[in-house]
Amino acid sequence: MYDPLHHQSPGQNAPYPDSYWASTVSLTNSTAAPITGDHDTEVLIIGAGYTGMSTALHLAREHNIQPLVIEANQTAWGCSGRNAGFILKSTGRMAWTAMQKKWGEEVMRGIYHEACSGVDIVNSLIAEGIDCQVQDKGYIKVAHKPSMMPGLEQQAKLLQSMFGYDVEVLSRAQLHNQYMQDEMAHGAIRFEDGFGLNPLKLALGYQDLLARTGVNIHTGSPALSYEKTEKGHVITTPEGRITAKKLVIATNGYTPKGFNPVVNNRFLPVLSQIIVTQPLSEEQLRACNFLTSNVVMDTRALKYYYRKLPDNRILFGGRGAITGKGAEDPYYANRLLTVLKESFPALQSISYDYAWAGWICMSLDDIPHVHQQDDVFYAMGYCGSGVSFSVQAGKRLAERVVGKTLPALPLYQTGLRKFPLPALRRSGQWLYFQYGRIRDNYL
Repeated sequence: MYDPLHHQSPGQNAPYPDSYWASTVSLTNSTAAPITGDHDTEVLIIGAGYTGMSTALHLAREHNIQPLVIEANQTAWGCSGRNAGFILKSTGRMAWTAMQKKWGEEVMRGIYHEACSGVDIVNSLIAEGIDCQVQDKGYIKVAHKPSMMPGLEQQAKLLQSMFGYDVEVLSRAQLHNQYMQDEMAHGAIRFEDGFGLNPLKLALGYQDLLARTGVNIHTGSPALSYEKTEKGHVITTPEGRITAKKLVIATNGYTPKGFNPVVNNRFLPVLSQIIVTQPLSEEQLRACNFLTSNVVMDTRALKYYYRKLPDNRILFGGRGAITGKGAEDPYYANRLLTVLKESFPALQSISYDYAWAGWICMSLDDIPHVHQQDDVFYAMGYCGSGVSFSVQAGKRLAERVVGKTLPALPLYQTGLRKFPLPALRRSGQWLYFQYGRIRDNYL
């Protein structure tokens, strides 16, 4: 599997992975084609995931700029088409209380507002006619052991007092009786406004909105080389050559090795693994009391997450291999299936029909950044929480491209920090996984 820390190109025109999401869409894409010939443009966007498409859409709609968008493989071929489809009010991995302690309440509230705005934009774009299998609203955060419940209850009180957030505390019995009988869940808190959807259909819906504005995505067009000249940024693709006044990097966790000095060594790509089971029978659903299609995540350092899909399959995800070379090892999918069966013992006979992995983008400080250096712009580092916030980041990135001042928040005022000893990033990741395993099981 393509590994951003080892490979200098994600390939060209590679098909979507054999994922559940890819099985739900038509793979015929008549509007997308490689870019050919020489082109001059004010703005070139590299990457046609959520970030790149949101940036392009906001440039076209709000700033009357028609950018060029190139994508190495297919629209949303990276994490935008592989994720679990969780729409949450979140930005990276840092807790609201940690933000408050580090930067103060005003900054924390400003970041919260940005997260809310991301969800609002996604909802408004869906309302324009995107059919992406939106499910019932609700996000359940479960305690994976009894000692985690006091912390969840405290989090609920803080969110209610800080934001007036509607958070419900559920005992183990309430969770099992009203939502699902997860035997590894010892209570939970439930948010009213998270929900699940089909992430690839969402992305292809964004592509359709772009086409209506006159912006087409050139797929099968990897950036093979980069040069800064007096005329601008020159990007060479297999069949074209583009000179741009401004360059937007929207490749996030799929950014190739040595891609551009502005982002090199400033992120850590981490694999997340997902399985989707066979459809559950009515008898199996009753045995698990699986009444909800709310999105679910646990309190582990190495988190598991799951949801019931519209056709009664279970999507179940967690960490994957450390390197791309190990991504196809069935061990990681089978490990998820084992944990799923521990959570729902009535599913001992279940298997999975789909298994795939994707790279999420970790930043050193656990928050995303929208930044520029000269006329090179980027938004990266969503830390696995980017389905909605990447769209907000694209809006802010478009504003930055046209010279608008962004809110005085760490997300926008500082760039990604370089990782110390970047050649050892994977070693550090392995050590964190060992720590997480010990913490989750014994502490």
